[in-house]
Amino acid sequence: MNWQPTASIENLKARSAILREVREFFHQRAVYEVETPVLASAPVTDPFLTALETKCSVFPNKTLYMQTSPEYAMKRLLSAGSGSIYSLGKAFRDDECGKLHNPEFTMLEWYRVGFDDSKLIDEIDELLKLVLKSQPMQRMSYKQAFEAHLGINPHKADIRLLQAICLDRMGEINGLVPNKDTYLQLLMSDVIEPELGFEAPVVITDFPASQAALARTRTVDGDNIAARFEIYVKGIELANGYYELKEAAIQKERFDADLAKRQAENLKAVPVDEKLLAALEAGFPDCAGVALGIDRLVMLALNASHINEIMAFSLDRI
Repeated sequence: MNWQPTASIENLKARSAILREVREFFHQRAVYEVETPVLASAPVTDPFLTALETKCSVFPNKTLYMQTSPEYAMKRLLSAGSGSIYSLGKAFRDDECGKLHNPEFTMLEWYRVGFDDSKLIDEIDELLKLVLKSQPMQRMSYKQAFEAHLGINPHKADIRLLQAICLDRMGEINGLVPNKDTYLQLLMSDVIEPELGFEAPVVITDFPASQAALARTRTVDGDNIAARFEIYVKGIELANGYYELKEAAIQKERFDADLAKRQAENLKAVPVDEKLLAALEAGFPDCAGVALGIDRLVMLALNASHINEIMAFSLDRI
C-alpha cells in the first residue's frame, strides 16, 4: 500500500506559494473570493462533459452532481449583485486520468463586471506574466489558427472536408457521431493545440457560434462567431472564457439543443439548471468570465511533466 503523496513536498510548497500569489493578484484588483457548493442539483448539459453523481440521505430520491465548475452558482451570485468575484476550489469531471487530467482538480474561475472578453484577456495575460514569467500573450482567431495549421476556413468548410482531414491526420476514428463541431474540436485538440504557446501564451478567439456554450455571439467578417476564447501554453489548454450571455431565453434554447445532442448520441439525459435560468431572467450584469486550471498552471510554472507531480494525491492514491 503506497500511502505517500504523488508530489514532492518541495513542489507542494511551491504550489502553496503560487496560490498565495493568485489570491494577492485578485486582492490588489478588489476582486473578492467566494465559495460555492460543490454539490449541485443539475449538472452542465454539454455533451462533452460528464458530471460525477452522488446521493444524500436528506434527499434520498434526488440525484446530486459534483460541480464540473462553479460557473452556475457564481452566476447566481452575479445576478444577486455580487460584483466582480473569483473562486479557487475543487471541481470534478468523470473523465480520463493522465498527464493532464485527474477527475478531481482545482479550478480558478473569475468574473469581471463591466469587462468584455478582450479586456479580460488582458487581465489573464497579467496573471500569467506574474506566475509563469511569460512573454506577452499572442492573439489569434479560430479562423486564423485553422488557416495557419490546416489551410482551411473552419466557418466555411463542410463536414466532408473536415472528415477527410481528420482521417488523413488521425486515421480511422470510431465511436463518433459525425457532425461538424465534433470534427472541428478533434482537429483543434489533436492537431492545432499541441503546436500553440511555446514562445508565449496564445489566446484563440472568435470560436464558431455553434460552440458558444454560455457566451454571447456576434458577427465578424460576415461569420457568426462566439465571444469565446481559449488560452494555450506549451501545447496545453489552460483556460476557457466568455463574454457572458445575458439572455435567459437564448440560454434555455442552447440547453435544449444540448439535450437533443445527448439524446442523438445516446448519452444520459440530465436536468437543466432552472435556478441559473431564473437568475439570468432576474437580471445579469454585463461581464466576462474565465475558468483556468490551477493544476496545469502549477505544472507549467514548475516545468513538471505530469499532473501527479504537483498534486498531493492523485486518484490512485486516495
